[in-house]
Amino acid sequence: MALLRPPPTITFHPTLHHRNRLPRSPSHLYTERRKVIKSRTSTLKSGDRLQALQIVNVESDSDREEGILMSEVVEEQPREVCTGRKWNALDVTKAEVVAALHLLCVFAPFTFSWRALWLSFGLYMVTGLLGITLSFHRHLSHKSFKIPKWLEYTFAYCGVHALQGDPIDWVRTHWYHHQYCDSERDPHTPTQGFWFSYILWLFDTEKIANMSGDPNIIEEMEKQPFYKFLRKTYILHPIALGLLLYALGGFPFIVWGVGVRTVCLYHMTWVLNAVCHGLGHRTWVTSDLSRNIWWLGVFLFGEGWHNNHHAFQYSAKFGLEWWQIDMTWYVIRLLETIKVATDVKQPNQIDIQRKIVPSKT
Repeated sequence: MALLRPPPTITFHPTLHHRNRLPRSPSHLYTERRKVIKSRTSTLKSGDRLQALQIVNVESDSDREEGILMSEVVEEQPREVCTGRKWNALDVTKAEVVAALHLLCVFAPFTFSWRALWLSFGLYMVTGLLGITLSFHRHLSHKSFKIPKWLEYTFAYCGVHALQGDPIDWVRTHWYHHQYCDSERDPHTPTQGFWFSYILWLFDTEKIANMSGDPNIIEEMEKQPFYKFLRKTYILHPIALGLLLYALGGFPFIVWGVGVRTVCLYHMTWVLNAVCHGLGHRTWVTSDLSRNIWWLGVFLFGEGWHNNHHAFQYSAKFGLEWWQIDMTWYVIRLLETIKVATDVKQPNQIDIQRKIVPSKT
């Protein structure tokens, strides 16, 4: 089961500092530049929920510190992915696909047309908003609302064409991110370097494969023939879409409908992973480095309100203030209004007062 709420308050070890050390007091990672020299993660089980408790041991400022690009975080241990290890077939395939998609974008200025541009924008909305943020993230990963199976499968199929992995693997990786957030076991923590959290983690599949403890949600998905089918035939579906686009508009539709659209969504997602865990505005005290970045909230369908999300992981609504634009929430709210979506979760006043303490940073 995905994590639903932040870890509880604990009794602190005299030489270890929890990131929620004092109420209304920001963590040392946000106010001081200190070198993280050791960290460990403990997993607590409360009923049917798993909660990750992260503790870090730090030392005072030193000349050995290295700040992470576009972040206030200090590197713990930069992780080397490109060299010093054996790349497996999946790592190589991922790198080739990412390189090929970026190569397609080189032809964008020479194949531009308004039809191709609008096609790219439309597919960006379908695969990014409906597929990744609404389906893979808020519905499948966090169970923030319920929808009929036929609609669940439709939205999940849209996410397959974002080329970010099949639904089972995407949800598993995201669950690990929340369980071990900003610890050494986080699949894309910025504490192991900006470029690691931005893109390089994608090509280290063995690290994620070696993690253990799949949540119940993964076991439920693996029992469903639809998700098993998508996993086995994953790469065939984007290829089929590419052939359809070529038949409709030739090479320009391939460049804009596949290359430009996918690469733009890639980089928006990668920026979220790397930057929203170290740079931006921290509204809520959580046990991780999550921050809110308004422009990512706009361009990534509400996902940029990342600190809000980590504070209320069960919530379908990320933009908690009236001015925080959250397009995915607007779609969910529409589905709820027409009685398609049910059991839509969002923070209530009791949750806010009891579970979260606003931060002044």
